[in-house]
Amino acid sequence: MLNLAELKKRSGGKCELCSAENADIAYSVPSSEGQGDAEVLLCQVCESQLDAPADSLDNQHWRSLNDSMWSTIPAVQVMAWRMLKRLETESWAQDLLEMLYLDDTLLEWAQAGAQDESAKITHKDSNGAILSAGDNVTIIKDLNVKGTSFVAKRGTAVRGISLTDNPEHIEGRVNGTRIVILTCYVKKS
Repeated sequence: MLNLAELKKRSGGKCELCSAENADIAYSVPSSEGQGDAEVLLCQVCESQLDAPADSLDNQHWRSLNDSMWSTIPAVQVMAWRMLKRLETESWAQDLLEMLYLDDTLLEWAQAGAQDESAKITHKDSNGAILSAGDNVTIIKDLNVKGTSFVAKRGTAVRGISLTDNPEHIEGRVNGTRIVILTCYVKKS
């Protein structure tokens, strides 16, 4: 386990994720049991965003992962992979994830901590209200339903919705057919 002075020496006093000069936080990488040195030096901005909801991340700030993902330090590689995974809805983050190679051990370590992230998926309706499985919603715009000949009309109530892995999609029954609906076109009843 490295202390703050050792981390500053290793990184030259810079944040190991974004290269900011004012790094002064020794951060222990979660799910790192048996991984050896599992600490990284972070700045205030990076540290404050690690546990923030995905929709509140500063995407421009995290473009710096383009450099840090190539670090030779395993803990930095793991943190870069986890942040890119959280940002994978951005095309640039998807591109970086495809380029980033982690050996099997590091990938297992990275995925072990990322599993907690998937549990944090939040579905929100058009007004920002949080949706839960079983909620009732109302469609706010006429929607053409792909693969069918009907239109889901504005004002249609959808009862007992199901949530998907994508925070922008829900599933529900309209006219007896189970369909995927974009959350931006519904409001919670």
